[in-house]
Amino acid sequence: MIKLCATCGTSYDDGDNTLSRCRICEDERQYVPASGQAWIELETLVRTHVNKWQQHCGELLSIKTVPKFAIDQRAFLLLTPQGNILWDCIANLDAATKTLIAALGGIKAIAISHPHYYTTMQTWAEAFDARIYLHASDREWIMRDSPAITLWEGDALEILPAVRLLRLGGHFAGGTVLHWAKDDGIMLAGDIIQVTPGAHAVSFMWSYPNLLPLAAASVEKIVERLGDTPFEALYGAFEGQNVTKNARQIVLDSAQKYLACLNTTARR
Repeated sequence: MIKLCATCGTSYDDGDNTLSRCRICEDERQYVPASGQAWIELETLVRTHVNKWQQHCGELLSIKTVPKFAIDQRAFLLLTPQGNILWDCIANLDAATKTLIAALGGIKAIAISHPHYYTTMQTWAEAFDARIYLHASDREWIMRDSPAITLWEGDALEILPAVRLLRLGGHFAGGTVLHWAKDDGIMLAGDIIQVTPGAHAVSFMWSYPNLLPLAAASVEKIVERLGDTPFEALYGAFEGQNVTKNARQIVLDSAQKYLACLNTTARR
């Protein structure tokens, strides 16, 4: 039986009905609610929730579950001539979603920014016969194994022509963003790079729910690993986090502002 953590959406195989703790939520980058650990069966989620879609450009779509479930992130579907890519993952894979994705050509590859969005990636991969690409630095956070999982190493991996994964680190050691060399460049960032309210800046955190900032050295490393990668648009993990113009410069300026703020605070 597949059960999901109701707080983060991570899926576990609870065949012997002994599940009591979520390792993801017990880590300081997540949290166990004051009310205690709670679970929901995957079948129950599918029965009580639906997915809504949004088209951002002709070949980029986002998928979000309603009503809100767990962390409430969105996933993205990239439609490319060489096959479609699911970026990040949501827990709910219902019949309507399967039908629509199949009509769009299925899924060839699944790539995920970090462990908080692993959710039911194994179920999606099985449904569409897709490979899952996860950075090897985060292998300890895979709670349910799958033959579809490919662990990659290093700082960059091309998974399809014009589509590269970049390991930036930060929030997790294997924290990854996706760069699509389409138009003037599109960056899908999860919350490795967090778009702020108003979508005119970004920021960085070690733990978002526990309000723990990311160390200056980690932010500097993110900027270094971005290098000269061009991107005009950046899409974050949550609905409305869309920077559609001048995204690269916004990221660079925001990083410098973040570092300056840390330095100023340290001297107070």
